[in-house]
Amino acid sequence: MNYITIALAKGRLAKKAMEMLAAIGITCEEMQDPTSRKLIFANEELKFRFFLAKANDVPTYVEYGAADIGIVGKDTILEESRKMYEVLDLKIGQCRMCVAGPEDAAELLKHGELIRVATKYPRIAKDYFYNKKHQTVEIIKLNGSIELAPIVGLSEVIVDIVETGSTLKENGLVVLEEVCPLSARMVVNQVSMKMEHERITTLINALKELVIERSQKRME
Repeated sequence: MNYITIALAKGRLAKKAMEMLAAIGITCEEMQDPTSRKLIFANEELKFRFFLAKANDVPTYVEYGAADIGIVGKDTILEESRKMYEVLDLKIGQCRMCVAGPEDAAELLKHGELIRVATKYPRIAKDYFYNKKHQTVEIIKLNGSIELAPIVGLSEVIVDIVETGSTLKENGLVVLEEVCPLSARMVVNQVSMKMEHERITTLINALKELVIERSQKRME
């Protein structure tokens, strides 16, 4: 039996994803060791391998078949735009992609004016403004604190991930429009889906049941 390799986005998402996998009986003791220098961890019995990667790299590993499965945020999937199957919303790491800025910037969004938009997500921002709003904008790619851009006059608005909105509030900014909801998704390599169809489908179905079960508990 071949290994099924799962790439996990480093950080909180990986931890939550491993908790979900553990809940359906897929564990990896090697990953519990905080002193480990290993890059790839394995469950020899179940023939699963795991590795941690930067979120932006997960879709690349999956597209090229270095990982059969990836668990990563919807924001990364949209921004990287790789060839792979998005098979399941895990309903973890939920937040939203928004257009934000000072309150008076709302008028600039209503009238389709040429404005500057600062973001870590140029592909998402371009798609939203050009294809959904039909507004021509100048997109400025930044890597650091996006909230700074409208404060110092680099841009009129920003496109960024919003969880609670407290960082925006502290800097005198507000959510002006919602671009899309975000959460962690499971993605699968297109060839792996054919070659390991039974094992991967079984995994997807088990996780799907867990997601439904957790959603029902939250609603009770």
